Amino acid sequence: MAGGCFWGIEAYMDRVYGIAETTAGYANGTTENPKYEEIGQSGHAETVHIRYDPERISLEGILSHYFQVIDPTQLNRQGNDSGTQYRTGIYYTNEQDRAVIEQFVAKEQEKYDKIIVTEVQSLQGFYLAESYHQDYLEKNPGGYCHIQLDSILDRAPEINPDLYSQPDESLLALQDPLVIEVTRYRGTEPAFQNEYWDTKDVGLYVDALTGEPLFLSSNKFESGTGWPSFTQPVVPEVVREVEDRSQGMVRTEVRSRVGDNHLGHVFADGPADRGGMRYCINSAALRFIPVEEMDREGYGHLILFALQQVK
Repeated sequence: MAGGCFWGIEAYMDRVYGIAETTAGYANGTTENPKYEEIGQSGHAETVHIRYDPERISLEGILSHYFQVIDPTQLNRQGNDSGTQYRTGIYYTNEQDRAVIEQFVAKEQEKYDKIIVTEVQSLQGFYLAESYHQDYLEKNPGGYCHIQLDSILDRAPEINPDLYSQPDESLLALQDPLVIEVTRYRGTEPAFQNEYWDTKDVGLYVDALTGEPLFLSSNKFESGTGWPSFTQPVVPEVVREVEDRSQGMVRTEVRSRVGDNHLGHVFADGPADRGGMRYCINSAALRFIPVEEMDREGYGHLILFALQQVK
């Protein structure tokens, strides 16, 4: 993949779960064994070779990450760098990948008014860049990068509600009775006697009925209450907050967006340094997906967020 200066693309891809190895080099030019000083005239693009584990991330998952950090409508330019060596391009070695890439780019085009100029070509020669270019930003943390690596995880993830739906009544009848009691009849499971109250594994919590992403493990904390507690949802839109006057008190109920399922309640007694909120959620309203299974289950675009360490 070519995406401007290869220092930034390599550093970014190294952070993606499921990518095993990245190598900086020069691709699809007109000469053999080019040197860095020659690629402005040789037609090569600064390119990163990516080796990945398809059991952990799909080609589509990698493409999704790639398009987050490039402007595919800019010709021969990314950031402050200009020249043919800084063009964007996806170079495949397996003909079967071509259709996947072209379909992905066509769908990506729907997001832009301008034409996407990112090349999709078979790889025509890849030559390793000089050793000082390999893992450059790892060796030089303060080095130049056209990608704002520190701000990547500050972006809110996209959760498309159209991808999720409430099961019909026949499927609901097959659910665990506790799940139905909690989600559909506003039940509450016992404290310290529920599935996820002390789970510390890395991953994603989704609506038990619809599968819509709700909470990340990186926002989970030990509240001492005996129920799973989170400082915030994946994005605010995935939950609704409703006044609850049951049980002789006034509380704020939390319900899921797509399924309108009861999840729990939110209180203003969470960690002050993390926003001060405590989303107290029933385990029965959730399904936990470990990070190593997220891509396989269709949540690969959220892996980086699940892996994010609490600041």
